[in-house]
Amino acid sequence: MTRVVLLGASPGPDISPTGLRLAALPGNPTVAERLRGQLSSMDPRFATVPTGDVAAALRAVADVAESATESLFLIPENSVVHDELIYQITKSKRGALALVAKEPRPEVTEDNGQEDPGQEEPGTEDEGPGDRIPIDEAEPEIGLNRVEGLPVRVRIGKSRVVSVGTANHAVTRPNGVVLGPLHISARNAPVLARTCRELADMAHRFGDDDDLVQLIVFGLVRNGVSVGIRGRRDLFYRRVTTQEEINEAGAEMAGMDEDRSRLNNAVKGADGFFTTYFVSTYSRYIARWAARRGLTPNQVTLISITLGVAAAACFATGDRPWMVAGGVLIYFAFVFDCVDGQVARYARKFGVLGAWLDATFDRFKEYVVFAGLAIGWVVSGHGDEIWILALAAIGLQSVRHLLDFSFGAARRRKPPSPLPSIPLDSPDDRELRQALSTRKVERSQGVRGMLKMWTKAGKYRAVHWARKMIVFPIGERFAAIAITAALFDARITFITLVIWGCVAAAYTLTGRLMRSLV
Repeated sequence: MTRVVLLGASPGPDISPTGLRLAALPGNPTVAERLRGQLSSMDPRFATVPTGDVAAALRAVADVAESATESLFLIPENSVVHDELIYQITKSKRGALALVAKEPRPEVTEDNGQEDPGQEEPGTEDEGPGDRIPIDEAEPEIGLNRVEGLPVRVRIGKSRVVSVGTANHAVTRPNGVVLGPLHISARNAPVLARTCRELADMAHRFGDDDDLVQLIVFGLVRNGVSVGIRGRRDLFYRRVTTQEEINEAGAEMAGMDEDRSRLNNAVKGADGFFTTYFVSTYSRYIARWAARRGLTPNQVTLISITLGVAAAACFATGDRPWMVAGGVLIYFAFVFDCVDGQVARYARKFGVLGAWLDATFDRFKEYVVFAGLAIGWVVSGHGDEIWILALAAIGLQSVRHLLDFSFGAARRRKPPSPLPSIPLDSPDDRELRQALSTRKVERSQGVRGMLKMWTKAGKYRAVHWARKMIVFPIGERFAAIAITAALFDARITFITLVIWGCVAAAYTLTGRLMRSLV
């Protein structure tokens, strides 16, 4: 459950026309009706905070945060937004996440030498033709430009908000805005409450055009909270103030394919090479087909298990045609192993039982297939020594799975690395940027520096996929089983699994030992 805080009209010229209607959308709802309907599914008793008085609004947000036992989602009441965008923001695992937009930056074109407005995606550094002075030498400033009616007073980095200013607090080279939606995890709720009370006490120092959400992010960043960023991508969000803007928003939203974005989001973004190029290219459509016909993720898991057992039975015959059939079946067992998770994410049907079944029967399918391969080798007239390789493959994979689980549990207990903080009343962000620069130098030395270099190497496509494949994820394991069993024999399959598994274990163990030291 997420605690929702609906913010009234922001101070200044931004007045919420929540009673005006979105004529381009089905049902002709008002802005308020649509947004409240979207939010009520998340929190039937969401909090409403009037924002006419900034200090009072900040104290009201602090009251909600202090009583919250779950994550919080703040959004202005004059928001027109896709359901899927709300879902993706609120399901973020970051301690804080803001929807942002970058200011279009003039760029010089080769054709005519004239400046051309270019729009960068949030999360990229904006060093380029339009930057006359290196950012390390730039002076803090009060942002006067506006993007979508909001003052440009946010410095956006590669993955988080670096700094925020106000009408009286300068920020070094502001390059974007916080659009509105803001998600705060439960662990950061106390910091949010304290920050809002501090901001309320200094409300007289803010300007009439300062946006309430940007003020909250301003306080969080200065109090050392890492506020992650995301852009709208292929989804829609806009604050509306006039009927003309509402009409434009409704028409633009109606012309966008929200379901396609939802379907793409059902696919994991960090899958391995084989899964990405040989499964997820079409498995998402199977998932949508299954979800629309009422199949549950657990039912799809049972299909995957059935195919896995059938593959093992084929392997157990030891005959070449059946070995080929087994290779095909184990491939589709993996396809449906991916589909069950995609159905869960697409249909938003999550459960403890489903997660347990998926994790448990992944190993079950592998081990049953190992047994089938060994039996097929023996019944074909070969020796029993194949069981040594089979048990080695089972033992190696069991140890790897145990290490994965234990390391993940240990990492989740580890608190995030703290960011520098500065007083809220500091007139500019020089002190914060200096502290961040010092932190960057410190974190680029020793073991941490080596890990950072290896992470940066991932920007090269070949290195990225090599790193994905070397850890021998489940997709590559099932592919190795299917190909070697169909084309060669069980002995080659087990040798491949053991050798590749040992390389993967050495690589992952080395990396995790290094990460445990920093």
